[in-house]
Amino acid sequence: MVKKTSVKKIAVFIIAYQAVKTFDEVIRRIPKEVYGKVNEIFLIDDSSDDNTYYAALGYKYRNALKKLNVYRNPKNLGYGGNQKKGYNYAIKKGQDIVVMLHGDAQYAPEALGKMLQPLIDDEADMVNGSRMMGHPLKGGMPVYKFLGNRFLTFIQNALLGSKLSEFHSGYRAYSCHALKKVPFNKCSDDFHFDTEILIQFHSRGLRIKEVPIPTFYGDEISRVKSITYGFNVLRSIFQYVLHKKGMAYYEKYDFKMPG
Repeated sequence: MVKKTSVKKIAVFIIAYQAVKTFDEVIRRIPKEVYGKVNEIFLIDDSSDDNTYYAALGYKYRNALKKLNVYRNPKNLGYGGNQKKGYNYAIKKGQDIVVMLHGDAQYAPEALGKMLQPLIDDEADMVNGSRMMGHPLKGGMPVYKFLGNRFLTFIQNALLGSKLSEFHSGYRAYSCHALKKVPFNKCSDDFHFDTEILIQFHSRGLRIKEVPIPTFYGDEISRVKSITYGFNVLRSIFQYVLHKKGMAYYEKYDFKMPG
């Protein structure tokens, strides 16, 4: 018996900061079959000073891309803050699925079909693209980042009771209905937003599926300070443990609070 799936409204969210040299590559590399299924592609520039916003507007009109909408934050909201804005936007627009692409082309748009399919088939509430399911070192991941990723993920799995291969990928796709079940607006505005929303989905009992994605390290400038990021990640998971044990209270892990 062939499984029937309802038609989903899909949005591709391009999170952009100082991405004037790469955002167009990201859009061009979206597979045609995925582009045909997508309801909207929206780019939110996080107050870059390199003309990302104006270049993206020019690209939209020059190529007559009706599906592409371009926005700019008046002030920098941070990596997590920009994600919050994007997910709230997708929810408000009535999308069923939103998938995030990075404007620096670090994550392969060619993998969009694989990222979206579990959500289209209603087999997941969130899809996490995992570099660790592939060959991250062959893709150019520095050894220290590989080891740090493995170490942090081991601790996070042990404390959370999860079995994820990676917590630290920025390639994510979400059911908008599921997003409304967690207070993601209470998560950090910094890079460990990705960890905190994973904790929320796991704790809420939502379905998380991992799919392998290729690893790519190019000439983009990494804005993540490894030591600070690692500390914040560990702090987030320990906060969750304390909250769950009733030893402390954090709104981001209180599912009775409005998002």
